[in-house]
Amino acid sequence: MKKLIALIVFAMASSAAFACPAAVPDKSLVDSLESQAPGLKSDVLKLAINAEQCAAQQGLVKRTDTLTVIDYSMPSTTPRLFVFNLVTHKLLFRELVAHGKNSGDNVTSFFSNSPSSLATSLGLYVTADTYIGKNGYSLRLKGLDEGFNDMAWDRAIVMHGASYVSQEAIKVLGRLGRSWGCPAVSSTVPQKIIDTIRGGSAIFSYYPDKQWLSKSAFLH
Repeated sequence: MKKLIALIVFAMASSAAFACPAAVPDKSLVDSLESQAPGLKSDVLKLAINAEQCAAQQGLVKRTDTLTVIDYSMPSTTPRLFVFNLVTHKLLFRELVAHGKNSGDNVTSFFSNSPSSLATSLGLYVTADTYIGKNGYSLRLKGLDEGFNDMAWDRAIVMHGASYVSQEAIKVLGRLGRSWGCPAVSSTVPQKIIDTIRGGSAIFSYYPDKQWLSKSAFLH
């Protein structure tokens, strides 16, 4: 019986070691960043900061100075990618970003972690290394949310530039062009953004999806 109790206590302690305590982000930080990011809701920003801090506590995010938030509840015609410096409390970038071909037209409605889905995945990512590929200068991403984006590496979900992410595309299509699931940005900015966030910073890909919000390990 003593051995069984000891095993239960050990299991609980191990679980607690990886549990993220409920946290309230610094109000001055949230207020400052929100004031610089038109359209980004305070609740989404708080979730992003908490998720990044949770992953950092587990050693999954090495760079805690920079946080990228993509709010896919906003239409593709609106700049919905935000890069923040959490040390200086500054917005560094606010840009257009495409979603996957099968995630919707101008407004997203479907997300997937499955290979060949051509859809965007939700959840917390960490940035990895860069390379030159068919889409030019690109940034590899590792999905940290089990069951929601952890197939990103195998799916080759990366950040890259694309000509279909532009005001010209919006004029012609009424929306941005769409990727195969990658967070594609304007072809005028990829190197600046990628060099700012590469090497272990967090990207928080958001949509008010009930299943993800209730099951993500980084939101509880």
